[in-house]
Amino acid sequence: MGNHFEDRLSELRSQYEAGQRELEKLQQRQNDLQVTLLRISGAVQVLEEELSKENQPDKSQQQ
Repeated sequence: MGNHFEDRLSELRSQYEAGQRELEKLQQRQNDLQVTLLRISGAVQVLEEELSKENQPDKSQQQ
C-alpha cells in the first residue's frame, strides 16, 4: 500500500510543478500584453491629439 501512496505523491508533485510552470507562462504573457496595451494606448493618445490639432481652425489664418 505504501508504494501506491509514494507513486501517487510523485504524480501529484509532478502535476503541481507542471501547473506552476504553466502559471508562470501565463503571468509572463499577461505582463507582455499589459505592456503592449500600454504602448497601443499611448499611440492612440498621440494620434487623437494630432487629429484634434488638425481639426481646430488655425488662429494665424483667421486674422
